[in-house]
Amino acid sequence: MEVAMKIQYPGVADSIESDIENVKLLLGYTNLIPQGLYLDNAMKVAKEELSRECDYELEAKNQKIWHTIIWHKGILCSGGGTGSRDSELCRKEIARAYFDGVVCFRFMQTDLNWSNFLYDESERIINLIDFGAARDYPKGFVDDYLRMVFACANNDREAIIKLSQRLGFLTGEESEIMMDTHVQAGFVVGLPFSKPGDHDFRADHITQSISNLGATMLRHRLTPPPEEAYSLHHKLSGAFLACIKLGAVVPCRELLLEVYEKYEFGKHDSERLTSGSES
Repeated sequence: MEVAMKIQYPGVADSIESDIENVKLLLGYTNLIPQGLYLDNAMKVAKEELSRECDYELEAKNQKIWHTIIWHKGILCSGGGTGSRDSELCRKEIARAYFDGVVCFRFMQTDLNWSNFLYDESERIINLIDFGAARDYPKGFVDDYLRMVFACANNDREAIIKLSQRLGFLTGEESEIMMDTHVQAGFVVGLPFSKPGDHDFRADHITQSISNLGATMLRHRLTPPPEEAYSLHHKLSGAFLACIKLGAVVPCRELLLEVYEKYEFGKHDSERLTSGSES
């Protein structure tokens, strides 16, 4: 029987606090960090995520949770596993794994490392590894986050602003340039989900567009993003980059609609978004 052992280098977990503080101190001295980055919030989340990744007892618990959630989905998530470099099925399933984690299960492995997805071509399954950074998300947050993804896909400016305020991305007091830039960033992220048919990630310029818009948002932002957004967008950027790297061609619109139509919203269900074509 093959097993995988994960052994932590002595002292790694104990040094996280001091290492993060040293980085924060260094960045403060350089005076290069824009106010809109909200360094204290980013460092707080970084400490928490790194501490979780070094807690192997927590990782073992997360593996059991994940196994309970998806063992019947044909995805192997514990034990020994093999992987191959590439597969069209693998490319599509990486995109699906993001939605399944945050929306369907509200529990997701948030590490963006591509090597955490090992596709076994002979068995046609994905082996998932490294659950130290896994976390859950509140139902209300996921409800509105899915609504906002849908609004971004449909270029619905009014809904994006409303949901961004409700989720805590905006205060409602932002300048017009901040509002416009925030909405434009939403349109860019929603681009793969905006039209029916396959979306070719190889033809994307999403990362460059977001980088350009991000510089403006850092100058004009009035509030840090909600804490949940750090890990979600960390993983989303990894999923996008993996799809770009693999040259994935994915029916993103159909995938979003499938998830959206089956999702059971909570108390704000009466505000279900219907703008834009759903075909």
